[in-house]
Amino acid sequence: MKRPGIRGQLTAWYSLILALSLAAFCCIAYLAMGYSFRQTLQSELTERTEGVRDIIVEDGPQGRAALADELSEFANGLGSGGRLRVTDARGLLFASPGMTKSLEPSGLMTRRPWRQWIDGASFMLLRQNVVVSGTPYDVTMAVATGDFDRTLKRGSTILFAAAPVFLVLAALGGYWMSRRALVPVDQMTRAARSIGAQDLSQRLEVPPARDELARLAETLNEMLARLDSAFRKVTQFTADASHELRTPVAVMRTSAELALRRQRTESEYREALSQILHQTGEVSQLIENLLGLARADSGAAQMQMERTDVGALLADSCDKSKLLAEKQGVTLCRNGLNTPLWVQANAASIERLFTIVLDNAVKYTPSGGRIEVLLNVKDDFAVTEIRDTGIGISPHDLPRIFDRFYRADRARSREAGGAGLGLAIGKWIAEAHEGEIRVESKVGQGSSFEIWLPLAAR
Repeated sequence: MKRPGIRGQLTAWYSLILALSLAAFCCIAYLAMGYSFRQTLQSELTERTEGVRDIIVEDGPQGRAALADELSEFANGLGSGGRLRVTDARGLLFASPGMTKSLEPSGLMTRRPWRQWIDGASFMLLRQNVVVSGTPYDVTMAVATGDFDRTLKRGSTILFAAAPVFLVLAALGGYWMSRRALVPVDQMTRAARSIGAQDLSQRLEVPPARDELARLAETLNEMLARLDSAFRKVTQFTADASHELRTPVAVMRTSAELALRRQRTESEYREALSQILHQTGEVSQLIENLLGLARADSGAAQMQMERTDVGALLADSCDKSKLLAEKQGVTLCRNGLNTPLWVQANAASIERLFTIVLDNAVKYTPSGGRIEVLLNVKDDFAVTEIRDTGIGISPHDLPRIFDRFYRADRARSREAGGAGLGLAIGKWIAEAHEGEIRVESKVGQGSSFEIWLPLAAR
């Protein structure tokens, strides 16, 4: 069975709650009317009984005959809606038609009224014992309830007949209101359907009222903005990766075509194969970096963390980079703590991080320059600082150096053998260890990279 939409569900719940409320209201109103009628009848019975008491007090001393005449006159004044029965110690003193017999078991006196049928009509009766001058009188007063019963019946009929009509009208009104309330949702749905991968720059219209629908539209717009940003990054990443792979592949193809164009000597073939091998190595490294970043983005890259001496890893990285620095005519020196400094880390990844930053420093430091590596402790972090006296980074490029494939000077970077992925990988490694990389640089004065890694718990 198909589940109804939100409009149908809202209308159904609204109608159910309204039906229960109406039923409760009708029941309470019916009981309240009945109680009010009973109180009215009871007050009337009490007042008439007090009138009979006054008659007994005034005419009782004149004898039973005189008292009976006054009671008869009083009963006639009651009309057809009232009945009276009075007895004394000697027997029946006066009785209206239908009340000649005792209407309750003999000797039972009660202050509470009760209902009883007399001559085919419904009456409410009140029986009280009245004592005047030491003489007891049993007074039973009756009031017809027909008019009240008919009024109560008409009222209940109107209540219970009008409630379903009102419920239907209210349900239709509720459905109409739910349609109007959900119009912005329908508009957002149509707008969202029109947004495709080719144009994620469109946004949903935010309703002017600052309500739940406005917050929903704002949340969806924020989500679209994130999707747009991620889609642009993926598109740019794909384009940059294709561009980076095109150049070495073209070089390999050109070298192979030139080598096969005519007969070559062994040395010429070896030189062509060496060029192809060199380009193959660059392509392999680029593909490995791309796969690493892809695994990092998908969360599939898992690192085995263990207690590691960050100083020892830094020393190994410096030893490896020192040969390249000497070849470039750059001095590399290391200072810092001589005692072990422990972090919870993946040793291979942290060593790769150090190597990436050191290689960048060597590549962009001219011959005769200097690279200084320091290791300190700051605020429960092991802080590795790598300073160089290289060409520096411009303020325009500084915020983007950790972006993938971004290079401040593409020509010089390509000559240095970089594809613009090293620092992006380094940033990911630092963040995977709950650390970060900070950088300060001035053009022509060099750069300073700080690698912050949290110390392991003791």
